[in-house]
Amino acid sequence: MRGADRSFAGAIRGPITLITVGALFALNNFTPYGFGQTWPVLLIVFGLLSLLRRATPAAPGGYPSPGFPYPPYPTYPSAPPPAPPTPPPVPGHGGYRDSQYGQTAPGASSAAGPVKGGFGSSATPPPAPPEGEPK
Repeated sequence: MRGADRSFAGAIRGPITLITVGALFALNNFTPYGFGQTWPVLLIVFGLLSLLRRATPAAPGGYPSPGFPYPPYPTYPSAPPPAPPTPPPVPGHGGYRDSQYGQTAPGASSAAGPVKGGFGSSATPPPAPPEGEPK
């Protein structure tokens, strides 16, 4: 709820509306007056409740004032200057072409080819089938 609706007028708005609707339905069932003839009473009740809400002072809401000023926001030093740019790479001193990726691993024979990563690369190759069996 909003802070202004916590007044007496805001507290009785719902019950008064329900009582009015109940009375209009009772008139519909027990008298010759139908709801189609008595529904303007709802507009009158809503208007009276709105006038009552505007006439009554709003309940105080929110937090009370602390009675003293808040401290100022802290100030921080400015950010350090940016670092100087790094020089461009010199050919032959690092980089992808100078990496060890495509070469054979130390201690491995060069006949097996370059060492490649991936699933199952560390497993030993399957044994060769015997000479008489199909491949």
